[in-house]
Amino acid sequence: MEVINFAEQNSVINHYMAELRDKSYQRNRLLFRNNIIRIGELMAYELSKTLTYKAKTVTTPLGTIDIPQIKDDLLLATVLRAGLPFHEGFLNVFDHAENGFVSAYRMYTNREHTEVGVHTEYMASPSAKGKTLVIVDPMLATGGSMAASIEALQKTGKPKKIHIACVIATPEGLEVIREALPDDSHIWCAAIDPGMNAQKYIVPGFGDCGDLCYGEKL
Repeated sequence: MEVINFAEQNSVINHYMAELRDKSYQRNRLLFRNNIIRIGELMAYELSKTLTYKAKTVTTPLGTIDIPQIKDDLLLATVLRAGLPFHEGFLNVFDHAENGFVSAYRMYTNREHTEVGVHTEYMASPSAKGKTLVIVDPMLATGGSMAASIEALQKTGKPKKIHIACVIATPEGLEVIREALPDDSHIWCAAIDPGMNAQKYIVPGFGDCGDLCYGEKL
């Protein structure tokens, strides 16, 4: 399994990440969501280089030309609700992809809010059988929500290949989903942070992505 960490490269993704992490920048939800979208678009472009292509003849006003086109059947899935702007960025690039949505969220299982479980209650998706499955979720902390999403989506059919995309991951989360993925899978990260605090939030991270995008929840 290959892990691509864009924080190790010089790219504009690092500029967007600096803004996302900035407490003063986070006061503007529109700007925050837009940067999540832009990171999704850039990551989708990089991911597109790994797909398979087949030449297609295109007729212009003055002749014809063969241009490589994506051959893979793509299924683009996300985890509600925090994944929506990230998914939008990917969909702006892979605009012909089919789409899947999973409601998988973490729940604290003790009074101190230091132990976390995962609850999956809703999924709407076409079959993943034979398709290139791309699952996007901005925060890969414990890895529980992503592992549950991988399991749920694979029940619809065995995909040809799986890509996981996140904005920030932790080493612990990566290890959890590594066990849930085939060996030829790819994990795309804008950054990999060193760990989590007692409440299982990524540190230094940037906080709760869903709340920062859409407002606090009850």
